[in-house]
Amino acid sequence: MLVGFLIKVTGTLAELILPYILTHILENVIAELNVGKIVFYGAVMVLFSIVACVGNVIANRMAARVTTNFSKAMRKELFSKTLYLSSADTDAFTIPSLESRITTDTYNVHNFIGMMQRMGVRAPILLIGGISLSLVMDSTLALVMIATLPIIFVTIYGISRKGVPLYTSVQKSADNMVRVAREDTQGIRVIKALSKNEHENRRYDKVNSELSKQERHAGTIMGIVNPAMTLLMNLGIAGVVAVAALRVSKGLSSPATVIAFMQYFTLISMAMMSLSRMFVMYTKCAASANRIAEVLDTPDKLSIINDNSESDSIHIAFDNVSFSYLGKKNNIQNISVSLKKGDRLGIIGATGSGKSTFIKLLLRFYEPDSGEIRINGRNIKSYSREHLTSMFGVALQNDFIYADTIEENIRFGRDISKEDIIEAAKTAQAHDFISAIPDGYAHLLSSKGTNLSGGQKQRVLIARAIASKPEILILDDSSSALDYKTDANLRKALDENMSGSTVITVAQRVSSVKNCDHIIVIDDGRVIGQGKHEHLLEYCTEYREISQSQMGGAFVE
Repeated sequence: MLVGFLIKVTGTLAELILPYILTHILENVIAELNVGKIVFYGAVMVLFSIVACVGNVIANRMAARVTTNFSKAMRKELFSKTLYLSSADTDAFTIPSLESRITTDTYNVHNFIGMMQRMGVRAPILLIGGISLSLVMDSTLALVMIATLPIIFVTIYGISRKGVPLYTSVQKSADNMVRVAREDTQGIRVIKALSKNEHENRRYDKVNSELSKQERHAGTIMGIVNPAMTLLMNLGIAGVVAVAALRVSKGLSSPATVIAFMQYFTLISMAMMSLSRMFVMYTKCAASANRIAEVLDTPDKLSIINDNSESDSIHIAFDNVSFSYLGKKNNIQNISVSLKKGDRLGIIGATGSGKSTFIKLLLRFYEPDSGEIRINGRNIKSYSREHLTSMFGVALQNDFIYADTIEENIRFGRDISKEDIIEAAKTAQAHDFISAIPDGYAHLLSSKGTNLSGGQKQRVLIARAIASKPEILILDDSSSALDYKTDANLRKALDENMSGSTVITVAQRVSSVKNCDHIIVIDDGRVIGQGKHEHLLEYCTEYREISQSQMGGAFVE
């Protein structure tokens, strides 16, 4: 950027000196009737013109490269920060807003950085240099022109102050539009199935109209700048011409000086117009830069504490843990449970009872409001993020598949051999259907796995979770789309092949958890029953009712 600035300065100074040379030719050289001098100074003007042209072209090309590299680094850092935000911060920003910041906001900053390198150097030099040289040539005419500048600056400053909050509102409206578009693209099948196309069209039109209204309002306010600039500059030119005519008629100035002066006034006018455009773009950039900075400056709330405790007897322990998402009503309350290494924990309960929240706390997506969670005797807050997550293999309730092969979706960027991937697929009951596909593990999946059935998708996700042979395996309602026979075969395979891992199964079906070493029944964030299957059938009314409603108390293995 610095080298580009130096080249830009050289090119702009060469451009700035041209009217001065022209004045010298008109006033001094022509009077001598020396053709050789006229040709020489003409060649000098051509040389300076070439330097100005080549310098500006090179500087602009360098500016484009610098801006591209800057934007690439900014997007990369912003995306990386987005991935490492805590779940609470992600909830606060919202996914649509984060998407908008990575796309629209970075684009606004990109445009301003590029314009600053192209015009931000040239315009001030033309403005200050033009005024300085015009003062040297004819101070009276220069003062007439300078008199308009404070009015211009006050106008630009006053309007630009309104621009930042206006464009901040525009970006918030853009967030809402992205949110609706994102929801509709994800739920397009449901929308079509329920014939709600027109309803969603109206919903999108509402947020789109709101965005258009905000953009129109901001555009109307900021659109005053250029016409106001043009008016003031034209008034200045009219004043300069009137005074110049008066001075020439009295012999106080020469026509050559007026010609050069008008050229400088044109350069100064161009510089002022460039500055006005920069101010308009600055308002967009400032609003966007503030939104980007909010993400980049968000502190990591998941701090690391010192805890060197160890335990060989207890692998996972929840000690009187409570948590609330909004800080009002507890979503998890006073939960205590202990597991030995290799135990099977089943968690069952109604929708919204707190089952998935239990998992999110164990993975430290959120911090408990009270109580402690320990793994191997150590508080999970004492583990680094990388160390903690390396212990887990996870198939979450709302997991995702990206557009790549089945093999790569199971590997998921980890150093896992093809043999281990096939073994994991067999355990997850996915190998048979994968092998039946003509290109097998090389079969390309679409984004979100739309070319797989629900059950097939879940088995691929389970294979991904167990492929790394994790210390702790979490299956969060990840077999809900499997038939009872496949589910039973999956549980049997997990018992045989994952005997060294602690397995936590969150399920709606009693059949998925009945063989676990320990089962907890959660209702409204509280543990209302825990123990083995037989114990809960006898002593936990809710568990018994779930069992009888699903299978009449009997199970198919």
